[in-house]
Amino acid sequence: QVRLVESGGGLVQAGGSLKLSCAASGSIVSINRMGWYRQAPGKQRELVAQVVSGGSTNYADFVKDRFIISRDNAANTVYLQMNSLKPEDTALYYCNALITQEKLGSLRSFQYWGQGTQVTVSS
Repeated sequence: QVRLVESGGGLVQAGGSLKLSCAASGSIVSINRMGWYRQAPGKQRELVAQVVSGGSTNYADFVKDRFIISRDNAANTVYLQMNSLKPEDTALYYCNALITQEKLGSLRSFQYWGQGTQVTVSS
């Protein structure tokens, strides 16, 4: 089994910064992709940013030039540095990972989610 444990959420004023962390642990052969999604009340879950194993990154337009995603491969950890936060960034932020595991003698990839960490930005 795999666990994704998030930390770093909280309450911040508009214009402030927060850094989220997500550590993966368990039966892991490799991590293909790690990223962050968010879901605000009454809205669908949406992609914020992701990083693939080779280091390429992908950002949603609404966070470009404000958020930076990074990854520590040795620690199976992904970070999201959030700067210039806006009230509309308020949401539950979820870590997501596509992880390769060995199951019954073969390698298969599975998607996992963290439990979510709340980010609240006050105006």
